[in-house]
Amino acid sequence: MNDKLLLATVARGSARVVVATTTNLVDEARRRHDTYPTAAAALGRTLTAGLLLAANLKGEDTLTIRILGDGPLGGIIVSADANGTVRGYVQEPHTHLPPTQGGKLNVGEAVGKGFLYISRDLGFGDPYTGSVELVSGEIGEDFAQYLTVSEQTPSAVSLGVLVNTDNSVIAAGGFLLQMMPGASEETISVLEDNLKSLPPVSNLVSEGKDAHGILELVTQGLPVTVHEERPVMFDCRCSKDRLERILISLGKDELWDIIETQGKAELKCHFCAEEYEFGRAEIEDLITKIEEQGI
Repeated sequence: MNDKLLLATVARGSARVVVATTTNLVDEARRRHDTYPTAAAALGRTLTAGLLLAANLKGEDTLTIRILGDGPLGGIIVSADANGTVRGYVQEPHTHLPPTQGGKLNVGEAVGKGFLYISRDLGFGDPYTGSVELVSGEIGEDFAQYLTVSEQTPSAVSLGVLVNTDNSVIAAGGFLLQMMPGASEETISVLEDNLKSLPPVSNLVSEGKDAHGILELVTQGLPVTVHEERPVMFDCRCSKDRLERILISLGKDELWDIIETQGKAELKCHFCAEEYEFGRAEIEDLITKIEEQGI
């Protein structure tokens, strides 16, 4: 099943729904960062949330999520854009805790107490950043709290990641449901009843439900209009050229020191774990460039 995101409205605009299936991109993140199950679930939920929240961005707008808790996971950083691409990492990828009493991955304890920060870069100067204290560390509840309190929009967020015994991701996905001003009590009641009877979203994906199937279950009994359907993927904007600029910023003295002590430079992107190597000749070329440009 291909990863996909749907944007829809319910009952003539009474509610807004975004649904995403993200199994492939979450598993790619798991593979790139070598995450253990609890870390994979935490990162996967946040990647999915990033796509859900970025669904209403336009053009080159981007959104950055930082979950900074005091648990063993450390920080979780995710960046998503208007084009359906997302990237991210968790500070301590080899985190895995005993399951909860219900047998679920204990993401809440792994995240711990702390804050959720969301920054939106809309191309108008400094990004706007909002924050909220973490409610449970389970991530879905924390995003719902952020949207309800910080953005004054009553919201329900469901996120799920199912991990196999070999650490691979079996299923991942999520949805965001937001009530709009003027929604009738009847519409609200139907949606609340639907959510109460809904299985975990990761179970739905593992059973073969695609984004359309999940949308039907969330909105059953109400008229739905799908406005957009788009593919989503894990993708990073890093490149050797970008990292070259980082090396140049170190200055020629530091670059000479790297040549003399290491013989080469090895850089790794935090977001996607891609590794880049600059050999002696390449570093010498950078030093020449610095001298020519008088940096």
